[in-house]
Amino acid sequence: MFSLRAKLHACLICLALVTPAGAVELPDPLTLDDFIQFEPAQVKLGQLLFYDKILSGNRNIECATCHHQKFNGADGVSLGIGEGGAGLGEERTGGDGADRILERVPRNAPGLWNLGHKDVRFMFHDGRVEVSDDFGNGFRTPAWIFLPKGLNSLLAAQALFPMASEIEMAGQPGENPIGGAAYEGAHYVWPLVVERIRGIDAYVRMFVEAFDTVEDASDITIVEIANAIAAFEGTEYRNFDSPFDKYLEGDETALDDAQLRGMTLFYGKAGCSSCHSGPLMSDQSFRALALPPFGPGRTLLNDPIARDVGRMAVSDAPEDAYRFRVPFLRNVALTPPYGHNGAMPTLEAMVRHHFQPRESNAGWSGGMAILPPVAWLASGDFALRENKIENDRILSRIDIGLPHATDDEISDLVAFLNALTGETALKRPLGRPETVPSGLPVD
Repeated sequence: MFSLRAKLHACLICLALVTPAGAVELPDPLTLDDFIQFEPAQVKLGQLLFYDKILSGNRNIECATCHHQKFNGADGVSLGIGEGGAGLGEERTGGDGADRILERVPRNAPGLWNLGHKDVRFMFHDGRVEVSDDFGNGFRTPAWIFLPKGLNSLLAAQALFPMASEIEMAGQPGENPIGGAAYEGAHYVWPLVVERIRGIDAYVRMFVEAFDTVEDASDITIVEIANAIAAFEGTEYRNFDSPFDKYLEGDETALDDAQLRGMTLFYGKAGCSSCHSGPLMSDQSFRALALPPFGPGRTLLNDPIARDVGRMAVSDAPEDAYRFRVPFLRNVALTPPYGHNGAMPTLEAMVRHHFQPRESNAGWSGGMAILPPVAWLASGDFALRENKIENDRILSRIDIGLPHATDDEISDLVAFLNALTGETALKRPLGRPETVPSGLPVD
């Protein structure tokens, strides 16, 4: 007798012969060996740094503000409010007075799930931090040759850049020394952050305990700070005990009928696995989906239009215009809204968009965006959406083509995506600390 899983594999192989997208077999189960292992003392130290506003220029925002436990490693909104704001999620405000925000964060805050996997190659929606030997430090980043050596992971390289972003954490020139340094370049910011940490005795003791290379405050560098944050993120958001994971491990009863039908579609007729393949459920390529544009955009130098051209800004290749990184899918149901700009509020809306991107783009309205209200930005929030010429450019770059899907099939696909939620996903090992060594309030 063939097992249910064996029959499904046989079915998928048959589908591969007739599906243009090319069906693939189910991925191997994830194991702990697939992930970078971090020192527990560094994980604990990283937790405190992750929730400490001391890393921000004006001491008013932390890493966790946009990647909070409350929102499962994201922030629950389409485009976040960074430095200068107050509060969390949809309740976050744009601040007031001279310190109020100048614009929203131009892209959606991605979730952190399983980014400590050894095979992760890109960070950020445009992949501007990636594994590379080009500069002798292991990574290709906006800091080029100025990125320090000794970073323990791609996660550590990524952690360096939000604190050097004027909009996200640094603040504006004239507000504080870090904001001024950010205007010159990320590598001017990092020594200023280090000096703050060196001045807090409790942190110094923890760095001495966590790192063999640190004997006193003078030994602490931005490398140890980034490595500790990476240790926390890579451990705290490691999770692979979903019904789908259990199914991959041989439990044939782990998925219900709708989830099984959705899985068969995902890896077969629907063609989803042509991009969302492998153990991380992403081939880590960059695809143009024609999501409707809105928000401030991520403007290129000398570009007269406040838009977001995606991967092209990194690669300088015209064919990469409006392409964004294919996201990982485990625990995807826990981190709405979806897309590089959070245009789609629900999983169903995002799935439907994949099958009919032109129609979805045309039918999209600003009410679908989850944006904390900021009165002085309201007039510009959807100016990009109203730029028909730019939207037509976006529509001309669609590079996915999935077959027609019925309402029932979309429902089954959504059911399968919900089966990717880990049973322990809402029970993070460390969570949010009550206090941090700087004494600053914790979001």
